[in-house]
Amino acid sequence: MIEFGHATHVGLRRTRNEDTYYADASLGLFLVADGMGGHQHGEVASALIRDAMVELVGQGSNLASAVHGAATRLLAHAGKRDDILPMGTTIAALRTLDDRYEVAWVGDSRVYVWRQQLRQISHDHSLVQSLVESGQLDPALASRHPQRNLLTQALGVTAIEQLQIGMARGQLQPGTVFLLCSDGLTDGVRDASIERHLARTDLAAQECAEQLILAGLDAGGDDNITALVVRSC
Repeated sequence: MIEFGHATHVGLRRTRNEDTYYADASLGLFLVADGMGGHQHGEVASALIRDAMVELVGQGSNLASAVHGAATRLLAHAGKRDDILPMGTTIAALRTLDDRYEVAWVGDSRVYVWRQQLRQISHDHSLVQSLVESGQLDPALASRHPQRNLLTQALGVTAIEQLQIGMARGQLQPGTVFLLCSDGLTDGVRDASIERHLARTDLAAQECAEQLILAGLDAGGDDNITALVVRSC
């Protein structure tokens, strides 16, 4: 059995919400997409990717194939427009099937899993993460780096032949909790706080998602904030 909760907020500094999400336990598909490029760009990009993912997974595609196909559609759509602004989006997606799960991501929207302790499954496709992995930046300084939001991969921006889709798979065990979120949450809310929220068994998944949004707002709410909590019961 899957229980889920979801919430999104425009934040305290933005006028539009370019985040989108999708949650469907019957299809076993959950995703968060964080658009970029402003009105009629980021909003359109994240919505197009969401709709394409739902269609492709519904047709039987695995997550990696669905992300690849959705990215191809977004690039084709963007190519028809004569705009200098980018039309891009991140994605963090989870698919559950019986006692298994798979996750896929592009960009810096994240997937966490909690089972007794918190673990970040995804790895940011960002300049700062590249600097950390190469030993050029102390991980403790990453969250304060001035270029922490500069992406190295994004759907609609990265050419298909250069697209790197992060993937992970595992066994789905009762008591496992997943969090899919945009960087509007993780830019302000630290992992220790996220873990405290996900570990609270007295909260329904919907309440947990809403509490995470409030934590993001309390931390400044500089960006759109989206949280999608998925529990295996």
